[in-house]
Amino acid sequence: MIDQKLLEILRCPVCIQEKDVPVTLFKDTWLICPSCGRKYPIVDDIPVMLAEQGDRWMQTPEAELPVPPPRVK
Repeated sequence: MIDQKLLEILRCPVCIQEKDVPVTLFKDTWLICPSCGRKYPIVDDIPVMLAEQGDRWMQTPEAELPVPPPRVK
């Protein structure tokens, strides 16, 4: 589970320079940027906030995101 204080400060690494919008928590396993739609997995309670991970899941509809997310390689 992501700590609420951490959730309040997390930002999409791609959008942070243009917009200061916090990511939203989805099903306790994904962080979603409301600005660009990138989706970042949370693996073993650690947010994987890498741009390439956000890009990988960007086109996947929220309803189709795997829960739990696959391990990052």
